[in-house]
Order: sequence, then C-alpha cells, then structure tokens
Amino acid sequence: MPGNEWQTKQQRLTAFLTRHDLDGVLLTHRNNFAWVTGGRDNHIANNSPVGVASILATRDGKRVCLANQIEAPRMRQEELSGTGIETIDFPWYDARAASDTVRDVVAGRNIATDSETFGLPLAPVPGDFAELRWSLLSAEIERYRDGSRRASDAIEAACREVKPGMTGHEIAGILDHHVHAKRLNPVVTLVATDDNIESFRHPLPKNTPIQRTAMLVTCAEFGGLIPCVTRFVHFGPMSAERKAKQQAICDIDTAVNFATRPGWTLGDIFSDLQKAYAQRGHDGQWRSHHQGGSTGYAGREAFATPLSMVKVLENQAFAWNPSIVGAKQEDTILCRRDGIEVLTGPSNDWPQVTGRYAEQELQRADVLVL
Repeated sequence: MPGNEWQTKQQRLTAFLTRHDLDGVLLTHRNNFAWVTGGRDNHIANNSPVGVASILATRDGKRVCLANQIEAPRMRQEELSGTGIETIDFPWYDARAASDTVRDVVAGRNIATDSETFGLPLAPVPGDFAELRWSLLSAEIERYRDGSRRASDAIEAACREVKPGMTGHEIAGILDHHVHAKRLNPVVTLVATDDNIESFRHPLPKNTPIQRTAMLVTCAEFGGLIPCVTRFVHFGPMSAERKAKQQAICDIDTAVNFATRPGWTLGDIFSDLQKAYAQRGHDGQWRSHHQGGSTGYAGREAFATPLSMVKVLENQAFAWNPSIVGAKQEDTILCRRDGIEVLTGPSNDWPQVTGRYAEQELQRADVLVL
C-alpha cells in the first residue's frame, strides 16, 4: 500500500477507535479487509461477504493477519507480500487452538470485530465503520479507474458475442468469462432477454433463448473496489417507441448523475431524480426498483431513498441505475469537487446517445444494434 494511503487510513482508523473507546478492530469482511490492506483479497467463496483471513488493526498502527494453516501461506506469499503485515496461523481443525491464538494476539485489548469472534467475547464493530471507506484516496481512485475500464471493456466485449438463440445462461457465461479475463471477480451477474426485461427489474439468467434484446449487468471487483455497469444488445431495427424510451432513460440518468454533488444528501438527489422521471413522461417509475446510490468497496454502500439524510462526500463513488419498463442505464461515477467523472463510460467504438437535462449534456451508452 502506498505510504500516503496507509497513513491517511490509519488517521481515519485512529479517530474512529478513539471516538468509540476501542484499541483496535478485527476485520474479516471482504470489503473491510480490502480497504485496510489497500485492495488485497481474502475471499474463497464468492457467495459470502466474509473472507477466510482476518486483519487486526490497532490504534498504534499495527496490522496482523490471522489465518488458518490452509490460507496462511497464500496470505504471506501472495496477498500480503510486500505490505509488512505479519501473518499468524493456527490449525484449521482445532477451534480451541484458533481461539487461543487470537486471544494471545488480542492480548486483553478492547477489540471490536465485524464477523467471527473465534469464541472470544468481542463486541461488534460500530455501524459507522463503513463510512471510513467512502471518500476515496488518490491511490484508490487510480485502482478504481483501472478496474472500471476493465469492467466496461469486458461487458462490451461480451455484448458483441451475443447471438440470437443464446440462452440467458450462455450469455452470463460469456460475460463472466470476459470479466475474469480482465482480472476482475464477478460478484453480480444479471442477464435478461426480451420479455423478461420488461417484466423484472432484477432479472437472473434463465434458459430462455434471446430473440431480439438482451440486457447484461455486471458488478465486478478489482482491488476491492466494485465497478457496476449495464449494457443492452438488440437485433434488427429498433422501434420508435424503444428509441424514445432509451432517450428518456438517458436523460433521467443524466439528471441524477449531475445532481450528485458533495454536501448534498441522497434525499436531495432523489428529489431531482423524481422530477426527471416526471418531466420525461415516466412519473412514478422509480417506485418499481431501487435507483442505486454510493458504491466503492460494496456494490452499494448506501442506497438512495426520498428521505435519506446521508451526505455525499468528495471523491465518493456512485452507481445510479434508473429504469423504466424495458430500459435502464447504469455506470459508475466519481463525485469530485469540480464535477463528476464517469469511470465506466462507454468506449469510443460503443454507440452513444446524448443525455440532456436542464441544459446539461452527458454522453451515455446507447443500445448496441447488431
């Protein structure tokens, strides 16, 4: 981890520990492990938010990794190599030995944990710990830019391989192949075809063959940070109604992205979003699906709701996903002091449409027509 990233995170952690009268935290959740180690990975099972190694981070700046004898060699030789973080192991088959090892490392200090306690009476980490992750540092932003470009390239490459007659499962396999090929870990893969796009806002891949339209969605992890992207493919000419819906959702998406400003609450942004839906002739469509919110080390760190008082921070990432029946937009952006940066924006050879709202314009991903 770059020195300035380590130092700033330690400053945030020390302030947090002081505020809660703690000596340290034991972090096992994948997103917390990634944050405290500068993007390192402790996962095995992709369907669990809990990893297989823990980091004890203390007020005096010490970091120690705790892992069983299966995972410890990989932590030492791969994940934590060069970080200066010591790895202490314990037998995978002996719960008492694991508990004794952790007890010795904790050494009677006041430690809170975000997950497994190893049989020790540790208090849960206070809920505001996640906020330490929200405002990204320069090194994190560079990792996010890299991962976002990879995610965008992966989903666009997958879209170009879609053919009529493929099932949702086949398309999902193509998408995950390209995500892995770009060295990302797919944590969410959604695919919808034809009627399912209009029926469900959260469509899982099914065995139904595509005839005309497919929607592909990926949330893929790179260095602990998660870019979120949606793209559409269509075969044959698009109807005037479909084109009108695409323009409308791009305008709505433009509105919510430009409304994302430091100091605004998620409720403030939601108000602008509701107005945009109404002005584009789709009043109330926001009720059918969540509209997204802040992202980063989680697919969504905080979901936006009409009454949310959560404030936007400078250098915080967002993934808005407004949708109407049959149409959706989603890219990951960075909220800067001087405006937004679209991290997963469409590549130069991907079709684009100009989203317009309140005299503002933003290039958005159009439907790929094959």
